[in-house]
Amino acid sequence: MVRHFDSELQDLRDGLMAMAGQVEEMIDLSKAAVSEGSAAKAEQVKALDRLVDEQELKLDQACIDLLALRSPIATDLRLIASSLKIIPEIERIGDHCCNIARRVLYIHPPVLAGDALERLAGETRGMVREAVNAFVRGDAELARKVIADDDKVDAIYVQIYKDLLRIMLADPMCIERASNLIIVIKNWERIADQATNIAEEVLFILEGVNVKHTYLQAGKDQTES
Repeated sequence: MVRHFDSELQDLRDGLMAMAGQVEEMIDLSKAAVSEGSAAKAEQVKALDRLVDEQELKLDQACIDLLALRSPIATDLRLIASSLKIIPEIERIGDHCCNIARRVLYIHPPVLAGDALERLAGETRGMVREAVNAFVRGDAELARKVIADDDKVDAIYVQIYKDLLRIMLADPMCIERASNLIIVIKNWERIADQATNIAEEVLFILEGVNVKHTYLQAGKDQTES
């Protein structure tokens, strides 16, 4: 019975990793579609989204079955409970990739000079990869790095947003493309938020510590003291 349960837990991990791999492919295709203006790659992103949605339903049911039939405790319980939160975070990353893909044909020719857009996409891609690796390896320090890196993505996002506002004010002919690009960068920023959420769940699995809303924890500590 124990060996069977361990096998089911491993199947859950493997399924979650496979789903994450599909989403990482969607991120790479979205990034390439934006930089190349490729409608074909944008369509590939949308096609992969169905596979991710199917995997979400399958893994959700696996988690529910494990909770209902195996009565897990301690670390195993935290793994399953956190997986129920990580799975929809991964699915949402796929949704954001689709949102980016839908804008590809409306942001060319480019209105933004420099490499800021590439850096935003690259930093976000790195956060997702490291969040998944932190889960796979059980690496708490890598999870903490992902959480810290979110500030870097936010800073790039804010700078691009300000640049796009200046461009629209200077040249009304760019408003449509710049407006669509604002939607693109917002979706990159949201993907980084999802990666942060995954990293927070990894810390909960490994250490049993909830690192969300730390300002509330600080206020609680001060009240108790």
